[in-house]
Amino acid sequence: MPTYDFVCLDCRKRFDIFLSYQEYGVKPIACSHCGSANARRRVPRVRVLKSDEQRLSALGDPSMLDGIDDDPIALGRMMRKMGSELGEDLPPEFGDVVDRLEAGQSPEEIESAIPDLAEGLGGDMGGLDDGF
Repeated sequence: MPTYDFVCLDCRKRFDIFLSYQEYGVKPIACSHCGSANARRRVPRVRVLKSDEQRLSALGDPSMLDGIDDDPIALGRMMRKMGSELGEDLPPEFGDVVDRLEAGQSPEEIESAIPDLAEGLGGDMGGLDDGF
């Protein structure tokens, strides 16, 4: 039997119900926490599987580069997305740089605040020193 997710509109708690296909939409639903019939079905998030090729292709989208020249926050968002799409373990310094960019620090400010950054990122500033 399929499991259906619901949320109670009275107590605001989530609960699951096992219903057969014949019971769905016919059998009355009651909150398993408070017994209320005032509940609605939750639609779960949909996940889409992408191949490595599709993920890397999405990174090549030119619209990702819009506004990163003068906006450290946009640059940080783009770098965070790239880091998560690559699916590789990145050095902790990468996360620190992204956090600082998203907080509004310029690449120049980050470079002066973390003088040993190039060494932590494997000796290459990855374009950070030239503003990408």
